[in-house]
Amino acid sequence: MVITVNGKPEDIQASVLLDLLRAKQIEPQMVAVELNDVMIERDRLDSTPLKEGDRVEFLFYMGGGR
Repeated sequence: MVITVNGKPEDIQASVLLDLLRAKQIEPQMVAVELNDVMIERDRLDSTPLKEGDRVEFLFYMGGGR
């Protein structure tokens, strides 16, 4: 199925958001996930299904600064 990940179309095999994170080797604790403009709680990543045409954004937490 084709979804958009961070603005780029990708053909994926994942059925839920957590599967997508694992496929991309992203730790769930290090990212906030937005699905079709809605923030998804971490405890729902394993039960939130992906569908053809979905839009997923990964927002990474960055440290640093002064």
